[in-house]
Amino acid sequence: MSSEENKPDELAGTEQPFVAHLVELRDRLIRAVLAVGICFAALCLWPGPGQMYDFLAAPLVAQLPPGATLIATNVISPFVVPLKITLMAAFLLALPVVLYQVWAFVAPGLYTHEKKLVFPLVLSSTLLFLLGVAFCYFFVFGQVFKFIQSFAPKSITAAPDIEAYLGFVLTMFIAFGAAFEVPVVVVVLARMGMVSIVQLRAFRSYFVVIAFVIAAVITPPDIVSQLALAIPMCILYELGIWAAQIFIKHTQAPEDKPEESATSG
Repeated sequence: MSSEENKPDELAGTEQPFVAHLVELRDRLIRAVLAVGICFAALCLWPGPGQMYDFLAAPLVAQLPPGATLIATNVISPFVVPLKITLMAAFLLALPVVLYQVWAFVAPGLYTHEKKLVFPLVLSSTLLFLLGVAFCYFFVFGQVFKFIQSFAPKSITAAPDIEAYLGFVLTMFIAFGAAFEVPVVVVVLARMGMVSIVQLRAFRSYFVVIAFVIAAVITPPDIVSQLALAIPMCILYELGIWAAQIFIKHTQAPEDKPEESATSG
């Protein structure tokens, strides 16, 4: 018998684990979709898609001239747009479940010290994203719409289209939600050893410039929304440096920790 025939098959026994991972991935995706679906159904029952849209449009409507309203230029927009907003709200409501399914899928392949890092990051990512969305809705929208309307000529009657408003809201929510993830990105980069705490501190002045450039590109061309995005990013960068020091200290691998002296004195 030749040596080639005696050589073990490197792929032997790998099919079943791969299939098992695919099955688990499917189950995790189904659970995540079910969570979003349940939240969507609940929001459709109460408060309802119409009320969800009224709530989302409230910051803009409050700044419109008396008698002005939002309009729908598409025939099906009054039906589709409120459903899209309800689905967006359902995803945000189910976000903890969705991220938990992601964590549960990758957790078995992680070391113990890595698991200590993942769960706090999943939790903080959820809270920071929701905080960014809330900050955008409750503070930024009111200031931006007030600023824009103050520059509108008296001869122009504002009547924004609801689909255009939905696109604007989604863009702003994603921008502020992602911007509030800065501490998580800083912690991950520092924990993976890609950058050190000293390098993060030295990069502080450059990050300020980057934050204002990002704010200028993503947000509308007004100073209010640009400052409202750039300033929190700079503050969160500092928070990320502080958090990175704590995470690195408490999530080190056993072999990375300094060995204690075997003898006292």
